[in-house]
Amino acid sequence: MAKKQKYYVVWEGNVKGIYNSWEECQMQIKGHPSAKYKAFDSLAEAEYANKRNYFEFVKKTVKPADKKKQSTSAIITDSISVDAACSGNPGDMEYQCVETISGKVIFHKGPFKEGTNNIGEFLGLVHALALLKKLNNHHTSIYSDSITAISWVKKKKAKTNLMETEKNSELFELIERAEVWLKTNTFENKIIKWDTQSWGEIPADFGRK
Repeated sequence: MAKKQKYYVVWEGNVKGIYNSWEECQMQIKGHPSAKYKAFDSLAEAEYANKRNYFEFVKKTVKPADKKKQSTSAIITDSISVDAACSGNPGDMEYQCVETISGKVIFHKGPFKEGTNNIGEFLGLVHALALLKKLNNHHTSIYSDSITAISWVKKKKAKTNLMETEKNSELFELIERAEVWLKTNTFENKIIKWDTQSWGEIPADFGRK
């Protein structure tokens, strides 16, 4: 079955515009400190999005029925978001962290060979926690759309079924370091499940869905 055509809008990158492949899009966002981009299923959708604001497409506006609903549904502004992407399962994996509101990239790691999305989400969370602790920041919350990765962090163990190979040995070293960090450090920052249904894709999303 042929792979469905995707169209990529780059709002902020080396050269803004619409691209017909992930490879072309990647050339425009690689190395850019605040790249903003997303994939669309049709050229019409991409052309429409290209004329509008990036944040209209990474999260939906919350429309609370009352103040109580607003207090429980609003996105926390003092927050960062992490996400991962993987080409195959396992496959080339990368993860990143961005400022939730601005979309500014805080860090991007990868790609790593023979990884999985859950491992990327887990490493992204631990990397974010370690970075906040290093900055003596105990108040900023972290969003993740992965229930699995959040549970791994809570258990201080990446319960992956992935087998270690010569190609992904570097990745397993990172997993071990992350687990050690969790077992030897404490943190106060809240890890919160991103409400994709209400807000759309998490701001750290790679835009390849």
